[in-house]
Amino acid sequence: MGRALFDLFNDEASMYALKSAYDWWEEFNNSPILQDWSFYVLAALYGVVTLVALVQLIRIQLRAQEYGWTTQKVFHFLNVLVNGVRCSIFVFHHDVQQLKPEIVQHVLLDVPSLAFFTTYALLVLFWAEIYYQARGVSTDGLRPTFFAINGIIYAIQIVLWLITWWKPISAIVILSKMFFAGVSLLAALGFLLYGGRLFLMLQRFPVESKGRLKKLQEVGYVTTICFACFLVRCIMICFNAFDEAANLDLMEHPVLNFIYYSLVEILPSSLVLIILRKLPSKRAITPYHPIH
Repeated sequence: MGRALFDLFNDEASMYALKSAYDWWEEFNNSPILQDWSFYVLAALYGVVTLVALVQLIRIQLRAQEYGWTTQKVFHFLNVLVNGVRCSIFVFHHDVQQLKPEIVQHVLLDVPSLAFFTTYALLVLFWAEIYYQARGVSTDGLRPTFFAINGIIYAIQIVLWLITWWKPISAIVILSKMFFAGVSLLAALGFLLYGGRLFLMLQRFPVESKGRLKKLQEVGYVTTICFACFLVRCIMICFNAFDEAANLDLMEHPVLNFIYYSLVEILPSSLVLIILRKLPSKRAITPYHPIH
């Protein structure tokens, strides 16, 4: 009898907690003031990441301006671009929501996501080059492959935008979201493949190798962070595609938007920028190849 009463009490307490959480969620989502604050906080966080990336880009340029646009510089420049655009979108979210035709809103939200993929795909390219060079394998085909993959992804997305504009049926919208989920999964697998390979290769270096432990930790942390980031992004976009309750459109669910963008863009970008904050050497920066 006592056990049954205890279980009943626990069930009632759990139901009350769930109801309270749901009420709080609905109150937040239905409050224009709280919605605005959530978007302004997101904008402020993106602004901070933009500033950090910009300062780091300037520092790198001052240290190694004679080497042109290296992979490291392009990576930080794209971070400035992606986070700066996101910041502007959330600052002017009311204006964005009023844009017509509606496809323009989708383009403004999707372009930074594509650029985010390109930004972090650069790290995969960089690690792949280091890995194959260390094994004495030619890397001539890596950069053309990188540009080809990005070109195909952007071309497919443009076609999906045009089809959505022409005939915005639910199947096309779902297909567009699933395409983004596939792109995110591709990025996650890229980090797992080349980050993992580079990590295992560095582990085999002699213990006394200069900078081995630091580089090992750097590759391990960045691989873990980026793999988790893109995997979570893939999963959340899949839910978004098939569940209206998980809609990630700008004004639909501000709490969900805050959680989503914090987890898949702000947090990983911040951590990666901190981990990769080391400036290149003044005399030799051979690992950072120029982008042509």
